[in-house]
Formats: sequence, structure tokens, C-alpha cells
Amino acid sequence: MSSNHAPTSSNAPQNRSQDRPSSDAAAQRVLVAIPVFNEQRTVRGVVERVLHYCKNVVLIDDGSTDQTPEILRSLPVTTLRHPHNQGYGASLIDAFGFAQARGYDWVITMDCDEQHEPGSIPAFIDLMDGPWDIISGSRYLASLDENTSPPADRRAINRAMTEELNARLGARLGLTLTDSFCGFKAHRVAPLRKMSLSQVGYAFPMQLWVQAAALGLSVVELPVKLIYKDLTRSFGAALDDPGTRLQHYRQVLHCELQRWMHLLPQPAVADVLPCGE
Repeated sequence: MSSNHAPTSSNAPQNRSQDRPSSDAAAQRVLVAIPVFNEQRTVRGVVERVLHYCKNVVLIDDGSTDQTPEILRSLPVTTLRHPHNQGYGASLIDAFGFAQARGYDWVITMDCDEQHEPGSIPAFIDLMDGPWDIISGSRYLASLDENTSPPADRRAINRAMTEELNARLGARLGLTLTDSFCGFKAHRVAPLRKMSLSQVGYAFPMQLWVQAAALGLSVVELPVKLIYKDLTRSFGAALDDPGTRLQHYRQVLHCELQRWMHLLPQPAVADVLPCGE
């Protein structure tokens, strides 16, 4: 099994100067998409920093009830607004649709809670000239300055699902994933048109990885900083229980494996749980 990981030497793309804006973003037709929900404390600062590296920015306001909508109206960005909260995955699906409709070549997704460093955007752009369809940020690929410790339950769930994804899909993806849940990613827009993404919640990555493997997409991981500031984030109702959340992620994964089993090798779908259980 090969391992497509961006190098971590001093000449690696991720160490490109983070103090200068990238002139490549416009040439590559790159869009930065940021889901937001009640982010009045951080949204202005994050957007202003992102604009230093890429001028094409869309924010998907997932039904915010604080001052976020008012702040967004004062920023030079495009905003898509959900009238009520629909979920993290729903925001990404809308972002992909926007990128496709506007003719972008790439869409970089990142969060608005200051846990994704805008200064890493040039490193993603540097890799866009390669053969990759997905450039996936990894918080565990390398030890970087300012890394912090994740909550134990989130790290354990990430590790468990990443290990299962590698066992089932690693050969098909062409790498051993180290971080299956990082939302800091660059997606080539053309392959997104072949996907059928419908998972509206936090289990969205499980659907994305299965479809990436089924469609034979080329994936590379890029080291990004591990920054955790909100240790009390709610995943919503029952999913705040780690055991329930892990079961939900596994169910979504196994249902998606069944949906795409006609394009996957037999080991990928061995012993999958019946969908709905």
C-alpha cells in the first residue's frame, strides 16, 4: 500500500511563506468555502485573514441566530444562508454546488472557529499542480509548532474510523490516511460532479471517502496544525455521547459502502453491517 503524503522537509510545500498572499489562487480559479454557525466571535478575523491568500470566498451561514449574519453583510464575500440549521455536511454540499455553478477549478473547505490556520492556504495551492483530486489536511501526519492536544474521545473516534477506512479503502485510495475527519481540504471541482453527496451532518467525511475510493480519485495528505480551542463543541443531541457518535459514523460508512459496492473491491465491503442497523 502506497503512502501519498506531502513531504515534511524544510523544502516542503507546507513551509512556504505564510506572510505573503498567493498569486496562484486566481490563476487556478480557487474558491475558499467556510461553513459558519453562530461564529460572531471569530468570523471577521478568520475571513480577513483568508482574504489575504484568496479573494474568492463564500461563507455558508447555517442558520446562525447570533450576530454572524450582520457581520457577514459587512465583509467583501459571498454568503449563502440557510433559513435554519441544516448541518455541517449540508453546508459543504452547498459549497460544492456553488463552486461547480461558478466554474471554479478547486474549492478549499475550512472551518471558522480558528482551528484551521488560513496561512496554510498557499500550501494547498502549491499542490494543485499535481495529479491530486483531494488534498486532505492532516493534524496527525507531522508534529508542527502550536499543535495542541485533542479531546480524548474525538481522537479515539477519529483513530477508530481512520483505521477502518484504511483497512477497507486504503489500497483503493492509494494511501494510508492519518486523519479522516479534518475539514481543511482542497477538492478538485470536476470529480465532485460525479459524486452523490447527501450526508448533511458530521458523518459527511465517511460518505466522501467511500465515493472518492469508488471513483478512483487521487488523494494526498498535507500536514496542518492541530489546534483545538472549543473543547465543549456539541455534535447535537444523542451524538454528544462518544459511543453513539462512533456507532453513527460506522453506520454511515457501511451504508455508503453498500451503495457503492459495485465499484469497490470485495475486501472493502466484507462484513459490512446491514444498512439501518
